[in-house]
Amino acid sequence: MKKLYWSLLACLLCGTAVGQDFAKGTVYVDENGNGRQDRKEAGLQGVSVSNGREVVLTDKNGKYELPVQNDNIIFVIKPSGYALPLDQNNLPKFYYIHKPQGSPELKYAGVAPTGPLPKAIDFGLRKQEEPKSFSAFVFGDPQAYNDDELGYFLNGVVKEANQKKGPLFGISLGDLVGDNLTLHPGYQQAIGQMGLPWFNVMGNHDMNYDVEQDSLADEGFERAFGPANYAFNVGNAHFIVLDNIIYPHPKTGKGYQGGLRADQLDFVENNLKQVPKDKLIVLAFHIPLNVENNASFRNEDRQRLFDLLAPYANTLSLSAHTHYQQQNFYTEKHGWKGEKPHHEYNVGTTSGDWYSGILNAKGIPTSTMRDGTPKGYAILAIDDNKYTFSYKVVDQADDYAIALFGPSVVKQKYTGRYSVFANFFLGSANDQIRYRIDNKEWKTMQRIETEDPAYMKELFAYDGATALVPGRRPSNAVKSAHLWKLDLPKLKAGKHSIAIEAVDMFGRTNTATKEIEVIE
Repeated sequence: MKKLYWSLLACLLCGTAVGQDFAKGTVYVDENGNGRQDRKEAGLQGVSVSNGREVVLTDKNGKYELPVQNDNIIFVIKPSGYALPLDQNNLPKFYYIHKPQGSPELKYAGVAPTGPLPKAIDFGLRKQEEPKSFSAFVFGDPQAYNDDELGYFLNGVVKEANQKKGPLFGISLGDLVGDNLTLHPGYQQAIGQMGLPWFNVMGNHDMNYDVEQDSLADEGFERAFGPANYAFNVGNAHFIVLDNIIYPHPKTGKGYQGGLRADQLDFVENNLKQVPKDKLIVLAFHIPLNVENNASFRNEDRQRLFDLLAPYANTLSLSAHTHYQQQNFYTEKHGWKGEKPHHEYNVGTTSGDWYSGILNAKGIPTSTMRDGTPKGYAILAIDDNKYTFSYKVVDQADDYAIALFGPSVVKQKYTGRYSVFANFFLGSANDQIRYRIDNKEWKTMQRIETEDPAYMKELFAYDGATALVPGRRPSNAVKSAHLWKLDLPKLKAGKHSIAIEAVDMFGRTNTATKEIEVIE
């Protein structure tokens, strides 16, 4: 009787309920790739496994044990130098869903009942060469609302990107589809044609809206992709994927708010305990960590996240959601405690401005984004624990980084009335752009925050139309965070060449030229 008493007391003190279930299993080297641990296949020691909150390391035999409740996903955190098994669409298989009763009944189906907890949940990994210098595709918001738009994504982005050699894997930063979760399989088939392991982030348009608590908003996403919060290692980089949408809005009950639940932040904290401080930490989520507007992102959640990241000298965040492109730098005034600012790359989208605008030669909408950034995708390059990135505009050369807008022909008497604008897609407030005319001295362009005039021209083609313009009218413009301007000086009659040079945050030089004819 006394032994029972002390056992119950110990459970209470440890916060463990009587009858607590535990997931057990082995992480092992699947030498032959058959998906089961054969007699000669060794377990892997020191690999992290999680239930979405707690994180444990496997022992010398590759074994782990984790507490589980009736709505948990058990997953392995891929170590560097190993590959996860993939399904037919190249989506990583690194998790087991434990929902004995399944998801609640929803408009878009969640997970079917999984039944009793298996005696063992094992994870087989295969060894692979994995350099510390590598690259990865980063896609923002594919966000197809119907089969036609899935076709635009496949034919306009995927079929171009999959010709590019080099990246080891890819990641999509949420809004994989547009509210209709029955399109998730179509997205999976499209992204599978990239031919690479592909990781996915949940967006606000991938949610189940007919729920009353945030922890259930990802049931449809879990059905299609597994956990909405997870991590993996590649080279000397540690990636953390987070669902940072709180739905319903915790204050109004309507719509959503950017933020993170306590259990998600607990996962980040427990996970980082196992991650060496010299790693590059890459966060991937959907909504930017907006510091200007608490209604957009919950301040206390961002602050706890910043506090957890503070011991790491090398960090990067990747977000999407806005359908424009910008570079955000968080410093002490924003609550960041690291020695150097935390950089968030808010990536342009593969759907551009929601598949709007005139149709190109392929019959696909041009979809220029509201800040004048053309539709495209990013390529993240990592060298040990440092990073750079580039932005690839769809259907343009790899080095197309600056769009110029201005007159091609002007009257000599009025040259001073004209300006030339440079939209440097990867530009930030810290960058400088200079120009020179006819190989004369270099001068500095003026950075301005206004609507991109080239985008406005396309918009006015719809707003001022006297006949029906094909395609959907683009969205109203927003002020661009990467726009520069020069006012033309007096110029002699004849042809003139304007050279533009932009040095980006990584010290790389990008160039563009524009020809102007001046007529007497």
